[in-house]
Amino acid sequence: QVRLVESGGGLVQAGGSLRLSCAGVPTMSVFRNMAWYRQAPGKQRELVARLRGPNLADYADSVKGRFTISRDNGRNTLDLQMNSLKPEDSGLYSCNGERPFDTSVWGQGTQVTVSS
Repeated sequence: QVRLVESGGGLVQAGGSLRLSCAGVPTMSVFRNMAWYRQAPGKQRELVARLRGPNLADYADSVKGRFTISRDNGRNTLDLQMNSLKPEDSGLYSCNGERPFDTSVWGQGTQVTVSS
């Protein structure tokens, strides 16, 4: 059974940076498309960044120019580099992997808190 495990969340001041990682256990090769989502308390989960195939990236308007999604198949990780963080970026960040002809897989999430 393949799993996704996120890490890298934490508390950071506004303007700071964090790098999230999502590890595929035992592999990430089964996922064609991968994405990062976030959910703030009382709000719906929203798409933050998506990587279609190896290098076609889409971003939510609110994070364009500040966040970068990348995939390293050698390390079996999907990373999200987050710069110039704002308090409204706070939330539970979850990794999602889409498998062809199968259900998608979610990680358990990692908490990001940005203080003002």
